[in-house]
Amino acid sequence: MPYRFYGGVHPDPFKHLTQDKPTKRTFIPAKVVIPLSQHTGSPAEPVVAVGDDVEVGALIAKATGYISSPVHATIGGKVTKIAYTPTPVMARTLSITIESSGGDQEFKPRPRPDAGALSRENLLDIIKDAGIVGMGGAAFPAYVKLSPPKNKTIDSLILNGAECEPYLTCDHRLMLERSKEIIKGLEISAKILDSKDIYIAVEDNKQSAIYTMEKTLRSLATGSRKIKVIVLKTVYPQGAEKQVIKAVLNRTVPAGGLPMDVGCVVQNVGTVFAIYEAAYLGKPMIERNMTITGDCVKDPVNINVRFGTLLGDLAPAFGGFSKEPKRIVAGGPMMGIAQYTMDVPVIKGTSGILFLSDGAVDKSKESVCIRCGKCVDVCPMKLVPTTLMNNIKKEFFKEAKDLGLMNCFECGACAYFCPAKIPLLDYMKFGKAKV
Repeated sequence: MPYRFYGGVHPDPFKHLTQDKPTKRTFIPAKVVIPLSQHTGSPAEPVVAVGDDVEVGALIAKATGYISSPVHATIGGKVTKIAYTPTPVMARTLSITIESSGGDQEFKPRPRPDAGALSRENLLDIIKDAGIVGMGGAAFPAYVKLSPPKNKTIDSLILNGAECEPYLTCDHRLMLERSKEIIKGLEISAKILDSKDIYIAVEDNKQSAIYTMEKTLRSLATGSRKIKVIVLKTVYPQGAEKQVIKAVLNRTVPAGGLPMDVGCVVQNVGTVFAIYEAAYLGKPMIERNMTITGDCVKDPVNINVRFGTLLGDLAPAFGGFSKEPKRIVAGGPMMGIAQYTMDVPVIKGTSGILFLSDGAVDKSKESVCIRCGKCVDVCPMKLVPTTLMNNIKKEFFKEAKDLGLMNCFECGACAYFCPAKIPLLDYMKFGKAKV
């Protein structure tokens, strides 16, 4: 029985739109605009120039520091522009535009069947060179996460298959369709960390994924490492790193701390699959599975998409719109970011795109806080959102920081549950930016 973290909410899931739909094969656009900052840390630096011809998977930008990540060509063709462009995380960054040369755009694998026998150092180099970052949200470089300080012993590795955001089902489908590869990638991560205990954490609204992962584990020899599937209760934000650690291990990550401070590392399903592809197939990170859905979409889908594909070019992948979208969200509805243009690309951290009509968007007007305390009840970090909001309104940013503002990970549970419809999440984001 999993442990329970404090707080949480139960938004309508809307997962029925895509959870039973197999992932469509790779969508390959005629043009990609690839940002050089798709990860936490310093942007990558171009190693190509306008006019260069590049192949699928070729290095086009190198990492520029320890916390950085290289970027690769996601289609084969000619580099036509290197300029600053908008991204779905609301920032402009230097990007490389590649126009397709046509022909075969599939990546040619370089199989490495003995990958599981490689040394820890070799595996880390492979992961680093492949440009793999966390695909669950923060896009932190995977090789850094897998390289804890020597004084931090990592006894437990958790595969995060909670996928608690409404609408999104791409991780669910990945567990159904690529369970063996996911477990092989998980074993590589465990070998690097020397973790003996491995947990696969899945919410109980994904019974097919739970069954598939357990069945696959029974069919594979996992050596001396114990791998156990943990069934979590369905509650948002169950998939947040600190909350999944609490639910699986009953360990509390200290304020301002990291999972490694309590002896564990959490990896997303998509990240572990990318590690498998890099180690066993020599494939850099050039694409990902994502969900395209919403009440405006004719045929909601799970689909594999090349990074750099513009939102405006995705329509053929889902059959176009049944009605005009009024709200476009990159990510899920709780933590995703509303977009002001379709000329932004899919990036490594893009788990889904929602196209929503007026009827699907809550447009209730903000009213006066009645001090009901419901935001406190649901905050998984045990903060007092209204008090933080009042300090931020008055520009008392130091006071807000002292009250734990920086511990907010922007899950949006407070704003979702607020009966006065106060945009508490907006205040938290603004206050954190000021701090």
